[in-house]
Amino acid sequence: QVQLVESGGGLVQAGDSLRLSCAASGRSFSSNAMAWFRQAPGKEREFVAAVSQSGGNTYAEAGRGRFTISRDNAKNTVYLQMNSLKPEDTAVYYCAASEGYGLGPFEYNYDYWGQGTQVTVSS
Repeated sequence: QVQLVESGGGLVQAGDSLRLSCAASGRSFSSNAMAWFRQAPGKEREFVAAVSQSGGNTYAEAGRGRFTISRDNAKNTVYLQMNSLKPEDTAVYYCAASEGYGLGPFEYNYDYWGQGTQVTVSS
């Protein structure tokens, strides 16, 4: 089992930056691919970014060029640096962990989920 706890969300203005963190516990963090998803009000949860066990990454179009996913295996933590935030980035952001390999953009690619952290971007 893997437990995931997100933090770092909040209320910011358009153009601001935020860094989300996801602390993992329960087993070897370095063996998991990690990802961030988000769910805006009234919408389906969607893929944001993923990072592999070796540090390779992939991004959804919405965040490409503005968001950066990274991991620190020594701290069992994955990060999502979000710059130039827009009101449409407002959502609950979820951290997810996969016991498999690859950087799949679908929810079924991931085995464990955090409770989410709210990000609200005002215009």
